[in-house]
Parts: sequence; structure tokens; C-alpha cells
Amino acid sequence: MQLELRHLQAVCRIAEAGSLGGAARRLGVSQPALSAQLRRIERVTGGELFVRGRSGVEPTALGQFVLAKARRVLSEMDALGAQARAMSTGSPLRLGCIMLVLLDGLLAQTDLSMSGREIAVDLEDSVTVLARMLGAGRYDAIVYGEVNGHEVPLPEGTLARTLIPKEPFCIRLSARHPLAGQGRIELADLAGESWMTLVEDDDGGPEALVTACEKAGFSPSLRYRITDRKMQHDLIAAGRAVALSQPTAPSGEGTVMRPLVGNPIIGRIRLAWSRAALSAGQAELLYRAAARAYLANVDNNPFHKQWWDAHPEVHPVLD
Repeated sequence: MQLELRHLQAVCRIAEAGSLGGAARRLGVSQPALSAQLRRIERVTGGELFVRGRSGVEPTALGQFVLAKARRVLSEMDALGAQARAMSTGSPLRLGCIMLVLLDGLLAQTDLSMSGREIAVDLEDSVTVLARMLGAGRYDAIVYGEVNGHEVPLPEGTLARTLIPKEPFCIRLSARHPLAGQGRIELADLAGESWMTLVEDDDGGPEALVTACEKAGFSPSLRYRITDRKMQHDLIAAGRAVALSQPTAPSGEGTVMRPLVGNPIIGRIRLAWSRAALSAGQAELLYRAAARAYLANVDNNPFHKQWWDAHPEVHPVLD
């Protein structure tokens, strides 16, 4: 038997999962089948690649050597596929994006022209849909958000990088709201409000809001689920709802943005891409384009600009 790419992928999945059972689930095979495959691989490599440890399986010295070589080979094959696909098809890079503020600015960025590729951006309402379409090859990359400790599961064959590790969510409310004149709002003061929430609740946002409100002494009324941005803003401007918002969003006619005391709800923005569709260089260009799109909106609200300047550790790396 000769080693094939699927054998190298199996070794890497076992190391990443820390167990044969976990790796088998990721690979979509049974654990006995993966165990048998590992034994065949070990016969070719000449020794054990993994031993059982306190927290699962751990690579042996030989296993660490094979893993290093396997990861390098797989990385090179991913880069080959990405570069060949871009050169042969001339197709645009397909980017899926959740309803993030940076979407508009991202379209204005031209860095991807350096890689010889156009960019096409589609908007989705669900992080789960974005991840599924990335795994199915419908998107080459996705930009998405996570709230508080929520982590979006990503499909096999993808890599991810955090763009903005931390941004405190704020509140959008009517400019005529009694609290609109305050510089910062106590979450408890919004106990009687109706809340706007997304149609799909899979980024951790609703759970984070409910948890924060319960700590403030009330349960929020998650009344409205509307995707149309103008309709959202019209309802809020009319005083019929309030909503969580990214701090880089513009206020909009008839509404204002205000930070919450204590910053109880924190978001982060991430970029994920298919290793078979984007080379490392293209992924870097996309990261820089998204970072600049975010930076272009930092000045939208003075309170966020002040917070941003005081937290250089969360700034994207562009050097």
C-alpha cells in the first residue's frame, strides 16, 4: 500500500479531534473502519502514530513527524487547487456575508484585483446557511459574526481567522425615546421594550441578549423578526421596538445608537475560507479588504471611536 492524500487527511483529523471516534465522525466513517485504516497507515510508516493519553489519543514522535509532513503536503495541494481554479476559470471569488455593517464597504475594496480575481458578494440571513454553503462549494469564503461565547461550527476543509476579536454591541432606539438623550444606557431600563431580532437565531445573539437581560432582572420580549433593514429602522424610529446593533452601524433616520453600561454583550467578526478555493495569499488579501472595510466604519459613532482608540489590542493586523 502507498500513502494517499486521504490517508494524510485521516492522520490529521485524528490529531485534531484527539480521538478516533471524534475523527471518524468528522470524516463520515465508522470508528472500526478508521481504526483499520490507521493500522494500515502505521504498517507503511513503520510504527505507531498515536498512543492513548489522559485526554484521548496523542501523537508519538513518529506521529508528530508524519503529521508535520502531512500538513505541509495537504497545504500545498490546497494551494495548488486554489490557484489552478482561479487561473483556469477566471470566475469571481464568491463571498457570503451575514448582515454585517462592513458589507457595503467590502464591495468598495479593490485589493483582490492584485490576485487577478473579481469578487462577488451575497448576503445571507443565517450563519448556519453560510457555513453549509461554504462546505458545499457554493461560497469560497464567508464573513460572519459570533456573539459572546458562541462558536459557529465550520465544515471540513476550511480555515478561519478572526478579523475583529471584540466589539461591544450597543442599542438602536428611536431618537424620540426618553433614553435617547443619555450617553450610556442601563440594560435594566429597557425592561418594558419590544425587541427586534434576526430571522435566524444561530449566531448566539438572542441567547446572549436573554442572558444579559435576565442578569439585569427581566426577560426580553423578542417580538419582531424582520430581515428588511428599512422596515427594522422604521419600526424603531416609530418607537415600537429597540434592537441590538453593531457599534459601527450608522444611526439611520429617526434612530440613535447608544452604548450599554458595562458592555454585557460582545461580538466578534471572523473570516473563513475553503482551502481548495483560496490560496494563502488570496486569503490574506481578503482579510485586508475586510479589515479596511471595518475600519472605514469605526468613526460612524463617537462612542465606539473612543472605545476603539482605547483598545488597540482588538485592531486587525495589517502590517
